[in-house]
Amino acid sequence: MPVSDLPNVDFPTISVSASLPGADPETMASSVATPLEKEFSTIAGIESMTSTSSLGATSITIQFDLARDIDAAAQDVQAAISQAQRDLPTEMPSPPSFRKVNPAEQPILMLAAYSESLPLSKVDEYAETLIGQRLSTVSGVAQVDVFGSQKFAVRVKVDPRELAARGIGFDDVENAIREANSNEATGELDAGAKSRTIKTTGRLKRAEDFHELIVSYRDGFPVRLRQIATCPQQHRGRQERGLVQSRRAGIVLAIQRQPGANTVQVIDRIRELLPTFKAQLPGGVKLDILYDRSKSIRESLHDVQFTLVLAIALVVLVIFIFLRNVRATLIPSAAIPLSIIGTFGVMYLLGFSVNNFSLMALILAVGFVVDDAIVVLENIVRHIEKGESPLEAAIERRTRDRVHHSLDDALAGGGVHSRAFHGRHSGPVAQ
Repeated sequence: MPVSDLPNVDFPTISVSASLPGADPETMASSVATPLEKEFSTIAGIESMTSTSSLGATSITIQFDLARDIDAAAQDVQAAISQAQRDLPTEMPSPPSFRKVNPAEQPILMLAAYSESLPLSKVDEYAETLIGQRLSTVSGVAQVDVFGSQKFAVRVKVDPRELAARGIGFDDVENAIREANSNEATGELDAGAKSRTIKTTGRLKRAEDFHELIVSYRDGFPVRLRQIATCPQQHRGRQERGLVQSRRAGIVLAIQRQPGANTVQVIDRIRELLPTFKAQLPGGVKLDILYDRSKSIRESLHDVQFTLVLAIALVVLVIFIFLRNVRATLIPSAAIPLSIIGTFGVMYLLGFSVNNFSLMALILAVGFVVDDAIVVLENIVRHIEKGESPLEAAIERRTRDRVHHSLDDALAGGGVHSRAFHGRHSGPVAQ
């Protein structure tokens, strides 16, 4: 059976992401979030819609009614994005994307990769290519999110005074960089029976390559980028930092499970791969576990198992001490395990999982079973001690229960307290 800390509840939720590098949060909210929200508001079945705009990024979360089919809702969201495309900024590098999410699903395991000798960009490369891609193929893993990633980037820091002295604008610098750093088809060269494909290096991969770019011409002489700007090689997302043990910067990998998957089994499969990852990583890169949800689940299961075993043992011991009858002691001893097995069988057929709620209900139900088993058995044994046969004692106990229940219903309608009536007239009523 699936094992988790909470019941599996699938909320039909879709998350939409859009990016516009360099745009401030106000621009993202007005130019990107507002057109999208306007189109999304026409979709039927939306319960709530929230958006968050930050530097160069916008995230919109749409939660639908529980009766709404998530696949049909995803098609409506895709159509709304297409309708809003004409109102979005043309300089967006890619159209908005969306994915189905479940807000009830939190990461079940978080890993941290860090190093005190290698640069963080190198650690990020190992985390995304070696660890992240391999973990995505593990059975039961839905996705692996990487936080604190550091990718190489070249930042152009322009000197405004040099631009003003040469009469060059920022847009000239931007256009020069964009034209020089692009991949486009060049074509073919035909020479009779032979043809050659022309290949050009369109991408600039080092900071030194940007220095010699020609931005403009002044007085017949080229103005190169190094004359008006510096181009240090840094990384994207300078504000992103992953903290490991509150003192080291590292890369954090958050792993989510698929709906209905066994959390404990998925984490066990991932733990089996950790020694392989550590053997493949360089000596300076460390891989630790930051968070493991299976620990609380294992502890809950252990507590419930201990409680159930202790309850069964105490029931058997109490019955044996007071009744001193081995046959009578075996009855509740068999009733409790059979009830638990039957309960798990029904839960399995209904698709329920073993979680804190179902375990709590199981403990309460075991108390009811124990109480009924002791009360019924004690009353039957009492009649047997009076000289009745076991069959007669069991039948009389069942008849007495039926009479008492009928009197309870009748007296409850008349306003008479049934317990007082039974206490004064239990003998005649039994006859």
